[in-house]
Amino acid sequence: MATAVPAASLPLPRRASSPAAARRPGTPSLRKRHCAARPVAAACSPPRQHNNEEEGSGRRQVLVAGAAAGAAFLSRPNPAAFAAEAKKGFTPVTDKKVGYSFLYPFGWQEVAVQGQDKVYKDVIEPLESVSINTISTSKQDIRELGPPDKVAEALIKKVLAPPSQKTKLIEAKENEVDGRAYYTFEFTAQAPNFTRHALGAIAIANGKFYTLTTGANERRWDKMKDRLHTVVDSFRIENRI
Repeated sequence: MATAVPAASLPLPRRASSPAAARRPGTPSLRKRHCAARPVAAACSPPRQHNNEEEGSGRRQVLVAGAAAGAAFLSRPNPAAFAAEAKKGFTPVTDKKVGYSFLYPFGWQEVAVQGQDKVYKDVIEPLESVSINTISTSKQDIRELGPPDKVAEALIKKVLAPPSQKTKLIEAKENEVDGRAYYTFEFTAQAPNFTRHALGAIAIANGKFYTLTTGANERRWDKMKDRLHTVVDSFRIENRI
């Protein structure tokens, strides 16, 4: 891992209006065949004479073989179909041009927020949202910026929360998926009338610094945390097409 660099030198995204920050004062803001065919010789041979018992037994064998083949086929589904089945209650987002994908809870609505690439939020609980932002960078790997805790803390204070909010980094760690390093972190941002409990994931690829954040009101954290962790864990960066 690269040596930590001062927070001030990190090529962090500019602070932009976010689901948690763009609102009026005093209002909470917008978290994985088988083929059965008879041998040619058997197909060309004249049919044998069978008695009723043999015919019944043969039919049963055909049915069992057919059922086994069907079961084998169903046990190895299409990867995309399997992923959708395994993540019921979530909607996938894929941007092949920018090079990312993630899941968000079903029912959240897409909204336009200046400075963000995409934002989805719950219309009733506006603090429950996910946003993704990208900026250009000359770095090749997130580890070039320093260790997870230092990078996450600088990003939270400079970009993810307004200066007026009191922030606390709870955890930051490195994960490697398919040879690419991701930093994931958990933090809180306290405003005068609410506290947002949030999760983030960052990575560098394709000449871009990718930042995904999701969260919820602290009072709903216990109810939402599993879903928000699913959002962050689903975040992937792919080579751009």
